[in-house]
Amino acid sequence: MEAVAKLNNCPTSPRKMRLVVDLIRGERVEKALSILKFTNKEAAIKVEKLLLSAIKNWETKNEGARPEENQLFVKTVMVDGGRQLKRLRPAPQGRGYRIRKRSNHVTLIVDSKNTETTQN
Repeated sequence: MEAVAKLNNCPTSPRKMRLVVDLIRGERVEKALSILKFTNKEAAIKVEKLLLSAIKNWETKNEGARPEENQLFVKTVMVDGGRQLKRLRPAPQGRGYRIRKRSNHVTLIVDSKNTETTQN
């Protein structure tokens, strides 16, 4: 049984967020949390909160089940580009340089390894 958590309009560029997300893709939840805790990037804090939210969503979906027994792991993590805030910075000779302040959307899916699929 999988659970989903989403983070929309996070004010970090998608490229910087993908650097952090690539570290935890496919890892067990306990290992992913420890990786994020000791990663020295601002995006790691936001992804850590998102992972904790996905774990809680999984726990509410599976009443009475514990994540430690079911070997929860990060199944899928996607980072998509969000909206861009367009700003102008003063430039020489009266011109203005455009600055694009990027944001992103992160989707994180957590699943348990001992899922039994029954074929009827």
